[in-house]
Amino acid sequence: MTVEKIEFSEHKFEVPGDFSEGTRLDKYLATQLDDTSRTKVQEAIEGGHITVNGKVEKSSYNVEPGDVIDVKLPNPPEPEAIPQKMPLEIVYEDDDLLIVNKRAGTVVHPAKGNWTGTLVNGLLWHVDSLSGQDQDTLRPGIVHRLDKETSGLLVVAKNNRTHEILSEYFKNKDIQRTYWAIIWGTPEEESGTITGNIGRDPHHRKRMAVLPEGQGKEAVTHYKVLEYFDHLSLVEVTLETGRTHQIRVHFAHNNHWVFGDRQYGGDSVRYGSNTGTRRQMFNNLFANLKRQCLHAKTLGFEHPTTGEHVTFDSELPGDCQQVLATLRANCKPKPLY
Repeated sequence: MTVEKIEFSEHKFEVPGDFSEGTRLDKYLATQLDDTSRTKVQEAIEGGHITVNGKVEKSSYNVEPGDVIDVKLPNPPEPEAIPQKMPLEIVYEDDDLLIVNKRAGTVVHPAKGNWTGTLVNGLLWHVDSLSGQDQDTLRPGIVHRLDKETSGLLVVAKNNRTHEILSEYFKNKDIQRTYWAIIWGTPEEESGTITGNIGRDPHHRKRMAVLPEGQGKEAVTHYKVLEYFDHLSLVEVTLETGRTHQIRVHFAHNNHWVFGDRQYGGDSVRYGSNTGTRRQMFNNLFANLKRQCLHAKTLGFEHPTTGEHVTFDSELPGDCQQVLATLRANCKPKPLY
């Protein structure tokens, strides 16, 4: 039996000196707090969780310039991940783990805005148990993640021992992973390494960015060009680190945006002419792709139980294959250097 522990989020507001008097406390706070209704504010006031200048006031209190308002709001309980029947592409499965080829558009685990329809919901329907399932978590079995619109291979742990070992593999870089991506531009070097610390973009809350030295976390990305086109390239990517959006951010920072990436600017014509039939061709590709052309293609590691080295490979999904076929037919493929 799990005893529910109520956690609070704390906020402090100082009413500006030019604020017009006459606004009720509950109404004022409802406009200042994100995702909080006036009713929730009133309940917090009645529960003594909101003070004005150190005193508990009523909801009808008229806010005045200079008031200091301290707020403690109970966080809503985190919903449980529930089993849901959905199609899953299981590449491999045994008693300890399974390998899933995740579809683009699928969120890995439940979170705000995506409480259902995630990979975890489908996994809970498919298997009897996952690692961490007996704990208060929305991420049972999940050892690593892929962005929602990135397709490809994921390893999932069925028990805690396997989860711990796989996590150590990722920590110690003992997992071999390669990605395929179509990028804008043609890198001067056939192979190379991109470095640059990655952290939250200070100007765009929902994006990541390469930050100055001393900020963010170290990130290292290796690439090899597999095929050159007129103003685009197919590349194979390996990661030394696993930062959020790492591949997309590193390539965008170097003016080689991942093709179709709406969040980082890869969904417009970046090189070459943007007129006539060429413009229409790319607009059609963007409309059909609806995501970044990035796929986690291979995954290799030592099996935690058998000790055998196992390697898994997945084909590019149809939407990315369509982009490649169009580029090969229309964008003057050229040989590697």
